[in-house]
Amino acid sequence: MGEAFNVADIFGEDVFNDAVMQERLPKKVYKDLKKTIEEGKELDLVTADVIAHEMKEWAIEKGATHYTHWFQPLTGFTAEKHDSFISAPLPSGKVLMSFSGKELIKGEPDASSFPSGGLRATFEARGYTAWDCTSPAFVRHDAAGATLCIPTAFCSYTGEALDQKTPLLRSMEVINEQALRLIRLFGNTTSKKVTPCVGAEQEYFLVDAKKFKERKDLIYAGRTLFGAMPPKGQELDDHYFGTIRQRIAGFMKDVNEELWKVGVSAKTQHNEAAPAQHELAPIYAAANVAVDHNHIVMQTLKRVAGKHGLKCILHEKPFAGVNGSGKHDNWSLTTDDGKNLLDPGKTPHENIQFLLVLTCILKAVDEHADLLRESAANPGNDHRLGAAEAPPAIISVFLGEQLEDVIQQLVDTGEATHSLKGGKMKTGVRAIPDFAKDTADRNRTSPFAFTGNKFEFRMVGSRDSVAGPNVVLNTIVAEAFADACEVLEKAEDFEMAVHDLIKKYASKYQRIIFNGDGYSEDWVAEAKRRGLPNLGSMVEAIPALTTEKTVEMFERFHVFTRAELESRAEIKFENYSKAINIEARTMIDMAGKQFIPAVIGYTKTLADTVLAVREAGVKATVQAELLEETSGLLIEAKRALQNLEQVTETAAGMEDGEERARYYHFEVCTAMEALRAPIDKLEMIVDKEAWPMPSYGDLIFEV
Repeated sequence: MGEAFNVADIFGEDVFNDAVMQERLPKKVYKDLKKTIEEGKELDLVTADVIAHEMKEWAIEKGATHYTHWFQPLTGFTAEKHDSFISAPLPSGKVLMSFSGKELIKGEPDASSFPSGGLRATFEARGYTAWDCTSPAFVRHDAAGATLCIPTAFCSYTGEALDQKTPLLRSMEVINEQALRLIRLFGNTTSKKVTPCVGAEQEYFLVDAKKFKERKDLIYAGRTLFGAMPPKGQELDDHYFGTIRQRIAGFMKDVNEELWKVGVSAKTQHNEAAPAQHELAPIYAAANVAVDHNHIVMQTLKRVAGKHGLKCILHEKPFAGVNGSGKHDNWSLTTDDGKNLLDPGKTPHENIQFLLVLTCILKAVDEHADLLRESAANPGNDHRLGAAEAPPAIISVFLGEQLEDVIQQLVDTGEATHSLKGGKMKTGVRAIPDFAKDTADRNRTSPFAFTGNKFEFRMVGSRDSVAGPNVVLNTIVAEAFADACEVLEKAEDFEMAVHDLIKKYASKYQRIIFNGDGYSEDWVAEAKRRGLPNLGSMVEAIPALTTEKTVEMFERFHVFTRAELESRAEIKFENYSKAINIEARTMIDMAGKQFIPAVIGYTKTLADTVLAVREAGVKATVQAELLEETSGLLIEAKRALQNLEQVTETAAGMEDGEERARYYHFEVCTAMEALRAPIDKLEMIVDKEAWPMPSYGDLIFEV
């Protein structure tokens, strides 16, 4: 048994949180920092010097020797450059440990070495990281020792956002401003701030590290590019919420302990639907903190897995034929005095403010469905969306019976007079007491579902930062709030005006509401009839970033400039091409150097067996049939390999951009599937001992 510990004692012990700051900082410095955090007041260097000194002293007590500005460039990962606290040696040969306010507030990584989409040339190297003091600094303990990590934004010398954090912080300011504007119309004069709060559920796979290292596709691409399904997959649903295996339980225990120490409120853990798949869910936090925490979660999962002889896979579809992994982004709006703007109350038909907020969100999602879809687009998600466990690529909103009924009343009569009740849950077992049911079921096929007092955006890929989707959600809803406020602020009769506006929005944007089965073919046809976009791939979704409608909205609220949006589109097209190129070349390497030679060896064994059996005077019918089938598939695989080599070479010669990305999607990906098909069939025929790498069964059932 491991050493017991009290969660309350260790939670946040490695975080420079409010309690630590209040204890260690002079009262005036603490007060000034709180004003910066809560009101955006500028922090002067003298105050920053005091904070930096105390932060350094605290970190050194935790064993830290280095600090880093921890930021989120447009690579999809985090980045960091470590500097030690030591200063220039004294004449005595000793060194002092120092950390200035300037070093705390500003860092200077090389901006030309990160994706910029043309915003930075190679010779334009200067970029800045700026301290995000609203997200607490923390000390991370790993093989490098202890490092003080300071969450930061990352911008170019000329001020363009080169990261995920900067636009997120901008969007949080925008939604705060417009939400306050809206609730002031309803007489709220006490709330001073509205914060988008996020809870990011994280799905992941765990496989044995030794088996992982025997597969080049997992090493280079993060997913299996070949692989036949084992006799058992997830048909029995016996893994979902099943008893957690001891090896995995030990891993989860260590993950929780590490996360709790750095202030990540890991709460829920369980087996997910697919074999070897699991999930971790935290408690809600402010959007920028939640984004930081989710990056910490992903890094911790990977780091701790290594200690247990495991490999954590965050790809959206690492194994064909079983569930992929997503990241459910739970989003709500909360005031500083504890009011949730998405709480419908017991009688939502009477909650006029909630109905306006709700219909504004319907407007936002309907008008920017393509942009919301794009925010969850990545190469791995192309394989996941629309499959049996993930929402379809068509954006729709699930409201549940109660709210759908309220909306329908508004559409039909212009007035909502009642709300459906949840009723009692009767189990039919005397020993189990009846209890109140929720007013709505859940719909796991919906990409954007209302779940009581929040919306759950289920499309996000498991590897992706949740920053992008929340930038979009914050901004599109802020736009809808602003449009509503412009109407209501001019109204002579506010009550009549808000009533008419809610009815107008409910009627106009009802088409985005869908409570049915998002997996059905009928829904695809119905969505088309309604005029809803169906963007099936990343390359089809990226152009939503640079439409005039999108540019106008983001520039209106100063979240993105046109140049920043165009750069992001360029980066995404380039990243897609690079990802598929790596996968294609990995397949070429594996097929040419491992699978085809292994099959050739197996056919020789079969041929020798046929001759030996015949020489013994017995018919070799079965052996001959196997030889013929294997040879036929070998020919098919060789032809498919040659075709993949050809189209990959063609793609490599094209210039970066949308045309190249589309070629990779429609030509190279098709050629990849054509090569995979015969190889997977051969895996079911060839002797397991002759197959050159672990199978699906070895990977997902032997953990």
